[in-house]
Amino acid sequence: MGIALLDPRTLPVQAGGWETDGPALPVEFTRVSRDKRVTLAITPGAPETAVLWTPLQLDRLDNAISALADRENIKPNNTQYSVGYWSAQRASHHDQVTTIGSWAADRGIEAVVWTALKPRFMDESGRIPNVEQVIQCLDGLKGEVRTTAEQYVRRAPLQISTRYRTVIEQRLGWTHQEQQA
Repeated sequence: MGIALLDPRTLPVQAGGWETDGPALPVEFTRVSRDKRVTLAITPGAPETAVLWTPLQLDRLDNAISALADRENIKPNNTQYSVGYWSAQRASHHDQVTTIGSWAADRGIEAVVWTALKPRFMDESGRIPNVEQVIQCLDGLKGEVRTTAEQYVRRAPLQISTRYRTVIEQRLGWTHQEQQA
């Protein structure tokens, strides 16, 4: 079971670390989370970049979907919209399912789940902020909220090199930093 994300938190991931040869997806720092971080989201029109992935210690697709939904605090009635999945038997209706499915099939991976939360800005799901709005949002944060947002950007894998990240690094000085084990 594969998964493309940055921070597993409570997900049962296999030991061995992250693989860097994930599918190329259009990701960008375009989702303002409830805690005010600006997080990576699959973003229509963004340049594609290879994402990271790791196997899960789950043997059923439904269990992986539920585990990811729980991790992301996705309500059961929103799971179909906010968790993407692919297997040879069934797949979600997300734009990236063909790309991810082809990538998985080429590697002999039986199933994949991913976070399919949309970009969000000013509490409008699906609204894609421009880079200036993201900078203004991040630069206006204070205290622990700012520290948490900064850590998210700095700890994003270096290979996730996006246009917004370049501007964030230039303007705010939030350059990549390895996560502590």
